[in-house]
Amino acid sequence: MSKLFPASTGLLSAVSLIFSPSVTPAFAAVAVAFRRPDPAGHFLSSTLPLPTDNMRRHGRACVVVLGDIGRSPRIIPSCIAHHQMYQKGIIESSEPHATVRENGSIHIHTMKQWPKLLKACQRYFTSEHNLNLANPPSAPTLVAVKWASSLRRSAFIVDWHNFGYTLLGLSLGRSSRFVTVYRWFEKHYGKMANGSLCVTRAMQHELAQNWGIRATVLYDQPPVFFHPTSLEEKHKLFCRLNENLCHPIGVRDCVSTGSMEFGDETLFTSHIGNDFLLKQNRPALIVSSTSWTPDEDFGILLEAAVMYDSRVAAILNENDSTDEGVLWKEISNGKQLLYPRLLFIITGKGPEKEKYGEKIKYLTLKRVAFRTMWLSAEDYPLLLGSADLGVCLHTSSSGLDLPMKVVDMFGCGLAVCAVSYSCIQELVKVEKNGLLFSSSSELADELLMLFRGFPDECNALKSLRNGALETSSSARWDTEWEEHAKPLISEF
Repeated sequence: MSKLFPASTGLLSAVSLIFSPSVTPAFAAVAVAFRRPDPAGHFLSSTLPLPTDNMRRHGRACVVVLGDIGRSPRIIPSCIAHHQMYQKGIIESSEPHATVRENGSIHIHTMKQWPKLLKACQRYFTSEHNLNLANPPSAPTLVAVKWASSLRRSAFIVDWHNFGYTLLGLSLGRSSRFVTVYRWFEKHYGKMANGSLCVTRAMQHELAQNWGIRATVLYDQPPVFFHPTSLEEKHKLFCRLNENLCHPIGVRDCVSTGSMEFGDETLFTSHIGNDFLLKQNRPALIVSSTSWTPDEDFGILLEAAVMYDSRVAAILNENDSTDEGVLWKEISNGKQLLYPRLLFIITGKGPEKEKYGEKIKYLTLKRVAFRTMWLSAEDYPLLLGSADLGVCLHTSSSGLDLPMKVVDMFGCGLAVCAVSYSCIQELVKVEKNGLLFSSSSELADELLMLFRGFPDECNALKSLRNGALETSSSARWDTEWEEHAKPLISEF
């Protein structure tokens, strides 16, 4: 996703956002212009007021986003991290987090059609600035921002989040001639940059060895509003989500039977007097965020859920004739078992959501339930902070980028089980903050190991959670920026 430099006080005094909501978040791009106002005192467009003396001294930032600002996680923490910014505008994408909407220093412009980027570059980027572009997408943004930087004699910096040609290859195939041309285009214009950033050491090596590009690694970090959720926040969140939680995708399941619909009690929590409590017989809450696209095989999670259900039944010597209704009633009445019920909440939108929704509907499971949701920008961090485990199915089109969703989970102190691929261990440290799996059977084994004795006797899960909290506290966005990105920017 898009990554933007924080506006260091010595460099910037205002930030404006220009975006097109017509491009999917997976192809978000950003261009940042560090500049001073022109001699006439104007900036961007006539809708903006004249800059103050402070703005004239320090310059301002212009951000161009091809995608959904509300779901572009690197835009948000960068824009809200500093006070000397400017805002007034219209949002036509998903609503960003309140810390962006309510910030009086971010101005948001919208472009109805993303091809207007070329015109926007000519209009919005003036002299004496650096331009930063997040790649992908590569076309037309690489040529547009390079063109603008050449006209204005500014430095051109590319922030490599992934390779656009590999994303294109998911739909067209790597052998497609168009993908070959797209790779040439991406490499050709990428090499024209004055400086480069990238998201992993593996990508840094690939750029150096095969693209002739020297890049500085700038790791993603979670926004400040991704943090552990308090008991009171959990209770209020589950009250808001109660209607969704109580209604199964199919006819009924292990969490819809006996679900509470009162203001003082939810599936997970209860409110007694001034105290908020977690229920002892609550299901374990597992969250997975997905774009429902082919590069995330959701079938692995479904198969693992079925295996968990059958393996628990075998461990407890249950047979196929065991009445699930009786079991669910016993659990809702307070009975605790060695292995808990699992509730998977899957967040996100995408093309394959309906297909997998139909598959979930016809599963026959005694101890596992699924819910699919699309949450507000405020509720999503609260859900991560309320969950017991995160599952990541991201495999990376290039094998060289890292899933931002895992970064956000760590920010909330949430341990993760993630699909294993070439560079994932730059983020997920096995048996410290998470586990890796390569098959549905491995994931099922991990679920059995982590949730045995839930909620009080699952020591392995508690250890991983502590590791996730340690990971999130060791570095934040500003720290990464000061150490890695700022020195590169300062060269120009």
